[in-house]
Amino acid sequence: MSEIVKGNKKIINAWVTYDLANSVYNLVITATIFPIYYKAQTVTKDIDGNITSSIVSFFGLEFKNSTLYDFAIAFAFLVVAFLSPLLSGIADYGGNKKRFMQFFCYLGAVSCSLLYFFDKSYPYSLYVGLLLAILACVGYAGSLVFYNSYLPEIAPPEMQDKVSAKGFAMGYIGSSFLLIINLIMVLHPEWFGWYKEDGVTPDVGFATRISFVMVGLWWFGFSQITFYYLPKKNPDFIKKVVTDGHYLTHGFRELKKIWKDLKHNKQLVRFLPAFFIYSMGVQTVMLVANHFGSDEIKMESGQLITTILIIQFVAMAGSFLFSFISRKTDNLFTLKLATLLWIAICLSTFLFVYTAVHFYIVAAFVGLVMGGIQSLSRSTYSKMLPETSDNASYFSFYDVCEKLSIVLGMATFGIINECSATMRTPILSLVSFFVLGFLLLFRMKKI
Repeated sequence: MSEIVKGNKKIINAWVTYDLANSVYNLVITATIFPIYYKAQTVTKDIDGNITSSIVSFFGLEFKNSTLYDFAIAFAFLVVAFLSPLLSGIADYGGNKKRFMQFFCYLGAVSCSLLYFFDKSYPYSLYVGLLLAILACVGYAGSLVFYNSYLPEIAPPEMQDKVSAKGFAMGYIGSSFLLIINLIMVLHPEWFGWYKEDGVTPDVGFATRISFVMVGLWWFGFSQITFYYLPKKNPDFIKKVVTDGHYLTHGFRELKKIWKDLKHNKQLVRFLPAFFIYSMGVQTVMLVANHFGSDEIKMESGQLITTILIIQFVAMAGSFLFSFISRKTDNLFTLKLATLLWIAICLSTFLFVYTAVHFYIVAAFVGLVMGGIQSLSRSTYSKMLPETSDNASYFSFYDVCEKLSIVLGMATFGIINECSATMRTPILSLVSFFVLGFLLLFRMKKI
């Protein structure tokens, strides 16, 4: 395809399919199986299999294993925040942002598959595992810079809430399907004939590492539908980039230009700080929920994965529910409602969640608002953009804000967690993020 026609169903469905492709990374690698496997690979056990230590050594420094993971993911998003404008400028110069989206997609997919080699029986296992986790994260987040920028190009403003919600819903459906398959593999490796060397003990570790390979193949495979139909960048913009200066600095100059242009768009000026603050809470909850269930409630692997499945299936309905509410009211009212629900969720977790059943209930509410606030934030930002042929730069700015919010949110949580006896204390920092984000939304006018 070489031309964009807004509202074209074939192009919209192809765009939505990328959510189906890459969401398996977010679910299997970020939220469920990899964090559980990482914990198993980084604890010390006695002869009876009881955990005696969760402290790991990394370049001569000692950390809680969960804190080291938090810092690694924060570092990955910091890399993406720096690369986003640079790569956006290169993509504009080359006239084909789709190729850069492909590069990051394949980087993420290959890195996920190579996590097969993250096994403490191999030398430098921890370093290899964290490096691949960082590269997979960079691939995932980097591809979204270009993916999100297509939204205002393929859908008119009145369709963007619905299209954005459809993308998230497709991602929840597809990733949940693969997670269920992986869950069966991990809980019953003997059904597939996977045993350890003794021929008797089911090899859970091997089943887990096979699931990482499946994530990479799924991501790569379904993305081909997207890349076949998505069009290239508008060639008229290439000439503008070439005459403006060196393409390596173009992305940063565009961000500087957009920063200046924001002065003339009061809605965006007021939205972005609110988005930045509440995103610190949303993204951190998603990235540390598994650790909380494991460390604080002592939930088993099967229970943790069940929790994530609850979140996924409820989130499918949640993304459409919040899209419906926004159509009946407006985006601003719906975002305020979502942040209030997040405040209630975090406070409830801090005060009342002490059993697996409690965690399941909270997970259902997390799912309800998780997809809704992400989908609505993306479409709200898209609606407020000026008419432009350079949506990539505007969405690069959006993604830089989001990635930096993740860096700050994860770093804050990790530091407080490292200094705290339990993971409950850092939850209060999440409450403060949502409260401040909620208050900042009051500066905006009806959207």
